[in-house]
Amino acid sequence: MITYNADGVRMPAIKKRETTEWIKAVAASYGRKVGEVGYMFVSDEKILETNREYLGHDYYTDIITFDYDEGDRINGDIVISLDTVRSNAEQFGKEYDDELHRVIIHGILHLCGINDKGPGERELMEAAEDRALAMLATR
Repeated sequence: MITYNADGVRMPAIKKRETTEWIKAVAASYGRKVGEVGYMFVSDEKILETNREYLGHDYYTDIITFDYDEGDRINGDIVISLDTVRSNAEQFGKEYDDELHRVIIHGILHLCGINDKGPGERELMEAAEDRALAMLATR
């Protein structure tokens, strides 16, 4: 089950049923099933607080993914700063909704085992994001 919640911000206008089906399709393309995935949409201040408390990082980010996977079933909590999504969309000349979907699926791709911190991994993640976003466009 996938849940969507907001803490201190307005819930983004995403089509939850469509987004859930898309997430399941993307996970299936990696041979994974969706277990319990919780999205929490927050402000920059809340994601900074989460970063400090759980990861010991003192900086803002657009997303934090907590991975609780079990076998081929993805489970996790995904925290997304809508403030950073908005500023990134502006910075990169993207539509807000497109950037939000990129970040939503970014967390799922992490749960599917794709990383973006090591050498060459960012390019692999971006390619995976592009493939996933193309799947959404065809729905």
